[in-house]
Amino acid sequence: MSGGAEVGRGYDATQTVFGAGDPRARVLLLGEQPGDQEDRQGRPFVGPAGHVLDRALADVGVDSGHACVTNAVKHFKFTVRPGRKRRIHKSPTLREMTACRPWLLAELRLVSPEVVVTLGTTAGKALLGSGFRVTEQRGALLPWPGPDGETAEDGISGPLATIHPSAVLRADDRDAVYDGLVPDLRVVADLLRRC
Repeated sequence: MSGGAEVGRGYDATQTVFGAGDPRARVLLLGEQPGDQEDRQGRPFVGPAGHVLDRALADVGVDSGHACVTNAVKHFKFTVRPGRKRRIHKSPTLREMTACRPWLLAELRLVSPEVVVTLGTTAGKALLGSGFRVTEQRGALLPWPGPDGETAEDGISGPLATIHPSAVLRADDRDAVYDGLVPDLRVVADLLRRC
């Protein structure tokens, strides 16, 4: 890269952002990492992607107030382009996902939800391994990885994979991408109604 297109170095997050929501939630929604607003406020899914997620959950009849939301990585990784102030999201590394994994597993044990929804590729890889592909595995309940059983949590359905709500915000055709997210979440709503 050259000139104004160069990306500045990675900066430190403002704070660690742990999960939030109902500690007895039936559904745990797992994102990739906090965004700019989440880092500033110290709570997950309070920015634009969180608003998309809340709307989609409401559309399928899941009360977001009775869910738990968290991220696979607990800090905001970003860059700032030279001459600009806006913090640009930077994807977490495998090392960062691995470092945060004990917290994720502790959250799963603490909440013990009936179903886990992985939102996006990073969340899927953090839970299901490096072979996970959201485009191939979305919209269906998947088996827990094994054979070591490290994430094979007893009594938890899923995980169910779908796109991250931020994909809706980045899309040229936001309505079409949103219309793909909703049926995936409807699988969760149907599962919760049956249990």
